[in-house]
Amino acid sequence: MKKIIAILLAMVMLLAFVACGTKDEGGDSGEERAVLRVGMECGYAPYNWTQGTDENGAVPIVDSSDYAFGYDVMMAKLLADSMGCDLEIYKIDWDTLPMALIAGTIDCVIAGQSITSKRLETVDFTAPYYYASIVGLTMNDSDFAEATGVADLEGAICTSQLNTVWYDVCLPQIQNADILPAMESAPTMLVALSSGACNLVVTDEPTALAATVAYPNMVMLNFTGGDDNFEVSDEEINIGISVKKGNSELLEKLNAGLATLTTEDFTRMMDEAIAVQPLSN
Repeated sequence: MKKIIAILLAMVMLLAFVACGTKDEGGDSGEERAVLRVGMECGYAPYNWTQGTDENGAVPIVDSSDYAFGYDVMMAKLLADSMGCDLEIYKIDWDTLPMALIAGTIDCVIAGQSITSKRLETVDFTAPYYYASIVGLTMNDSDFAEATGVADLEGAICTSQLNTVWYDVCLPQIQNADILPAMESAPTMLVALSSGACNLVVTDEPTALAATVAYPNMVMLNFTGGDDNFEVSDEEINIGISVKKGNSELLEKLNAGLATLTTEDFTRMMDEAIAVQPLSN
């Protein structure tokens, strides 16, 4: 009986290592501990950002003296804990996150990614861990500040972030829009708007809410529930965690952790992230 119990325990430990990945703790023992390696931009508030201390429970960024925090980090901590894994955060440019995942540098991406059909061709996704309405952002003295629908945005000089549904799907819906080249990150998108390089950006609601805190002279344009909203599918507002295609074991474990949370939990965590983002104070 003892032998059977020992075998079962060994199998449980092995499954944890396989699901999370492993890391060598060094020393003479050479023991390995389970670790969940998560990639994100660390520059996309309120989903994730970089800060200089571990304030509010921020996590060290691998190969950096800085720390990462935000909604995605909060979610990564919760899921790693539910899996019995340690957590490592890797700071990776938005456009190369899928390549890092496919190469095996990281185990999953938790970075505010929409679950799109195009992305599903190369990676697998969990169930959504957030549902993000798509909105516009403009300055409070802009001609578009009182817009009540997409039709009111006609002729806007606009941009958004590279490789997002905001840029690829939403901006083309604006009549006679002057669509500028896509921005590499959400912060550069917001700087473009603030500096006057454009007069409109399209993003998701959490990013816009964070932006209006950081830039009080920005106005969020939310047409959700109206007759003249941006036309997007559910997949384009569902935010999920991506894993390497075929990694069903990790996918199942992440989904099991997400299943313990409610929509109210997601909203509460996002509100907390927005409240402590670096530029909110």
